[in-house]
Amino acid sequence: MSLHVLKEIRTAVANLNPTEVQAAAERPVSIGLVASSASAFESMEEFLLPSERISYRRRAESSAMIRRAAPGQSDGFDIILCEQGLRCPENAFTLYADEPAQTIREILRERDDLGLALARNFYAFRQPVVDRIIHSVSRENALFAVVTALPDIIPSFLELPWSIGEFASDTAFLTINQIRMAFTIAAASDKTVGYSLQRGEIATIVTGAFGWRALARELVGKIPFGAGLIPKGAIAFAGTYVVGLGLDRFHRMGYGLTAEERRSSYQEAFERGKGLVELVLRGMRKGNAA
Repeated sequence: MSLHVLKEIRTAVANLNPTEVQAAAERPVSIGLVASSASAFESMEEFLLPSERISYRRRAESSAMIRRAAPGQSDGFDIILCEQGLRCPENAFTLYADEPAQTIREILRERDDLGLALARNFYAFRQPVVDRIIHSVSRENALFAVVTALPDIIPSFLELPWSIGEFASDTAFLTINQIRMAFTIAAASDKTVGYSLQRGEIATIVTGAFGWRALARELVGKIPFGAGLIPKGAIAFAGTYVVGLGLDRFHRMGYGLTAEERRSSYQEAFERGKGLVELVLRGMRKGNAA
């Protein structure tokens, strides 16, 4: 294992502040419910805070963030949810009885800034937010792996948490980004975030990073004419994605993925990563040709 990479990771970790993640997750969120009756209000509250899925403490704390909103009310809350069939005020969201996942998607699309806090406080948002975190960080790592191999071509749409110039190696960046993912998944899962509390997860991420990164470098070296960029990016995507799935399972169930689940998940994620990188490279080629 390269000592300079480990030193770089240690330096970057020192600047990665889990308290910021914790603060974003603990942000109070007020939700107004527009309902036609007391029973409809209770049903909407049960959707947000299913009594069989969360602790008594979480339900008590988060219930205090939910209040009845007056019909037509459009302010005074971070989010307003309306019973389906009622007239929804401006900037409010309808809770679709047959497709509540659509409501969750719409809210997260419009209020991405509240994602962590919504996941931590309201169970209905937890898995969708964790899934978004895993996919987002996996995508970032795949794009970073490609861009570092093409230093003169940086697409304008690439937005990453650190500038490329801050890292001498892509291994360090990908590892730190996975540690950041570990913090955000824990926060979204209503767990306390911190280095000491997550030292086992962090150690696994650091020690596991070098194996699949070495594989990526080997593939890039063996495949001519830049075609190795696709497997390199796909490996970065798949490796990060499987780490995220394992973290999610650990926080939900108390244990990680089995060896067989890791293998099958990696294969599936590798194919998804290939598709993503192919689209990115195709867009970059079109941009250069224009």
